[in-house]
Amino acid sequence: MVNVRVHLQPIVGMINLPTVLKTAILPGETAERLFIATQVGEILYPGNAVIETFLDIREQVLRLGTSRGGYDERGLLGLAFHPEFSGNGLFYLHYSVAGTQGPGALPGPFQPDPCDPGTLNLRWTDREVRYDHIDTVEEWILEPDGQPRKLRTLLNLRRPFFNHNGVNSLNFSPENGKLVLTTGDGGSGYDPFHLSQDDMEIAGKIIEIDVTTDGFLTDPPVATRFDELPQSIQESLTVIAKGVRNITGIAYQRMNDRYIKYVGNVGQDLVESIFSFVDYDPLPNLGWPGWEGAFPTSIIRNCPGNSAQNEKIFAYYNEAVDLSTQRLMPLISYFHQDPRPDKFAGTALTGVQPYMGNAIPDLTGNIVFTDFVRRGESPARGVLACTGIRTECKLNEFSVIDVDYDFGSQPAYYVSLGTNLDQTRLFLGVYGSASVANLNQGAVFEIMRSLL
Repeated sequence: MVNVRVHLQPIVGMINLPTVLKTAILPGETAERLFIATQVGEILYPGNAVIETFLDIREQVLRLGTSRGGYDERGLLGLAFHPEFSGNGLFYLHYSVAGTQGPGALPGPFQPDPCDPGTLNLRWTDREVRYDHIDTVEEWILEPDGQPRKLRTLLNLRRPFFNHNGVNSLNFSPENGKLVLTTGDGGSGYDPFHLSQDDMEIAGKIIEIDVTTDGFLTDPPVATRFDELPQSIQESLTVIAKGVRNITGIAYQRMNDRYIKYVGNVGQDLVESIFSFVDYDPLPNLGWPGWEGAFPTSIIRNCPGNSAQNEKIFAYYNEAVDLSTQRLMPLISYFHQDPRPDKFAGTALTGVQPYMGNAIPDLTGNIVFTDFVRRGESPARGVLACTGIRTECKLNEFSVIDVDYDFGSQPAYYVSLGTNLDQTRLFLGVYGSASVANLNQGAVFEIMRSLL
């Protein structure tokens, strides 16, 4: 692939951590506006030299960053505007609900031990008391007077751990107009309860929601499994992929008369991966937890007597074998350790978007993605990279994109990636801290062609 260099043009600064970046046309207007959802519960948009607030639900969002050094994967995670938003004013939210904090499904961190079968077959029991929090998916409307109002709750989801709830988790399918919810496996590490491969579990799935139906209740029950939902709600949901660990949303790229879907699966300890597929039959299976992208999921242990070296041990050998012919091969995988001089050591995939514009010719038609932070670099810097459409039955190559913006001595974690309606513009969300509790450290940039 060719070397690409881009410039970052600042749009807004000193905001809270941006989880979603997307554009929409407000009712009564004709031009797209950029909307920014923050993890703590705001939806903002740049106005005339000021940042306007579209919606503020911070009081309704779980308090974030109170432990783990301020790192958190809950909050306002999804925002989607109805395809007819400019006419009907409908939009959708996914967030972690204030006041729903629980003790968690396990008393501490989890790691499977292949020598202890008891760690390979755990079950999530006493779910009504052993959980971390509750997420909700809601339908809202922008009233004619400009005030947003909640219309109904679509889903209430009980989550076992604080992490792996998805991010940029709501998007509309241009194929069928359905709302798509992308959920992670529920968290901890290594999917301790194997939720992502269980067809009855909601966690670890990509789910289409038919929002045109009247089957949703005024106050739907809190659920973890599809069979805990009323039949009318079940009939409004369609699983279109499984085997998800943690996911950065779903993006669509029109090619001729079909759409390629792109989803990023955040890795455990070795690999970050992007998957692409067109059809849902057979059901795409990303392979987790038996597979971590291109590799069987592994436990990393230091070598005896030499801590500078380590060994990788299969975590779930039987599951890796079972899934070896069922799983979808990644479009690309990139690694947490990579000796190749033109690559990088990644940490966590944070965004995937096709670019269909012409302003950055070397990126036209390519898939752009972001990683949270390059390992071993100080001050902290995220990574921008790209790959192409799959042309062969093997892992794609990818290239690191050079960025000519100077962040100075401040950390710059790349936390989100967005695009406009026709995918001709790209937006990057950056945060100056790994802690969501460190407020007002965020900025949003437009990715543009570099003139250097």
